Amino acid sequence: MIDLSFRSGLAPRFASPPSGPLECDDFVTEEAGLRAMPGQAPRVAMEVEQGALVAQGTPIARLRSAPEICFVAQMPARVARIDLLQGHRLSEIVLFREPGGDPVRHDTSGADTEAGLRLLMQNAGLWPWLGRRPFGGMPAPDERPAAIIVMATDTAPLAPDPRQALTGREEAFGRGLHALAGLTDGPVLVCQQPGPPLFDAALAGRVRTVDCGPRHPQGSAGLRAHALCPAGLDRPVWDIHAEDVAHLGDLLATGILPMTRLVRVGGEALREGRLLRAQPGADLRGLAHRIAQPGAHLLLSGSPLDGHEAHWLAPRHRQVTVLPRRAAGAQPHWLIAALTRSGTPKPVIPNAALDQAFGNTLPAAAFVRALGSGDDETAMKMGLLSLLEEDVALADYVLGGDAHLPGLLRAMLDRIRTEFAA
Repeated sequence: MIDLSFRSGLAPRFASPPSGPLECDDFVTEEAGLRAMPGQAPRVAMEVEQGALVAQGTPIARLRSAPEICFVAQMPARVARIDLLQGHRLSEIVLFREPGGDPVRHDTSGADTEAGLRLLMQNAGLWPWLGRRPFGGMPAPDERPAAIIVMATDTAPLAPDPRQALTGREEAFGRGLHALAGLTDGPVLVCQQPGPPLFDAALAGRVRTVDCGPRHPQGSAGLRAHALCPAGLDRPVWDIHAEDVAHLGDLLATGILPMTRLVRVGGEALREGRLLRAQPGADLRGLAHRIAQPGAHLLLSGSPLDGHEAHWLAPRHRQVTVLPRRAAGAQPHWLIAALTRSGTPKPVIPNAALDQAFGNTLPAAAFVRALGSGDDETAMKMGLLSLLEEDVALADYVLGGDAHLPGLLRAMLDRIRTEFAA
């Protein structure tokens, strides 16, 4: 067991009413959307036409560069709208729920081999739930990672507890872990809060427990990767949520991929919080219906730190944040506006809060300066390739949001990827 439960990190507080107990029945919204993660627009080939009736798990689209990787229907539905950008790039596919029919059942007879397991995960629609570092997005169909990080803890503000999502599913979780271990020559690291392991001792060896502290960003996959198995240009590292690992276990046992996940709806614009199981791509308006306070709202897919305004729940998100929409404030004096909008990056003052925002895993002030100045080489030496936008969201919050760290990090990653591919 690896112990990372040192007392680092912060506990930012955001107003939200408490969530009640987990709702008994799955909360499947009447509408759902299929979208790529923000900033991504993969080229796809459509498998169905607008107006078609589809069962849960039916392939809706496939990657043009890797036709075995499918985007599937999250519920029995009618395909209401297909929006593709120039070059057949995925923008949005909207589904209207139409109950009926059995979920698609997949043949699992070949999943005892690595090639068969990969093909099953890709055809069933689970592959897009995998994250990779560096650069983000899903892994290539034949990529073999240096390590796989399983996130069984989430320290983001208002996040649901992954352990609750695994209650009663320990066998499926263990089955999924065993399968994942066959996709890498390196370790499978289960990051969790201190306590008994979440898997059977028979898996010990290739699968290891990592104890993490309760403060953010202890539950950040990127900072865990940086501390345990840094990603590199030729050394990809994958991460996956623990609940999705249990879904993989169920897929292997039944041939059906579960299409609901534990989601918490929180935020200061709610009368009451909500904890439920909803489908990926769920309609955020439906999830917040009847519990939001009167007035204009801002619906975020994700946490208050790294969430983005959206209509649909993003593919890897398990939080919805509902905030009051603020009225536009008065314009500042022209001199103040000129000073605050200067093209010169603001100075970064080293302080304990900034170090804690990176979990004391890297030289925070020097790393932020490297991002601001566009010093790719220095940032890479400090651990840039293990990080994505959500991993620097807390640091950006500590700096008042003026540093725009997520945007700087994304621009640097895109620049490095272009140079690396050249």
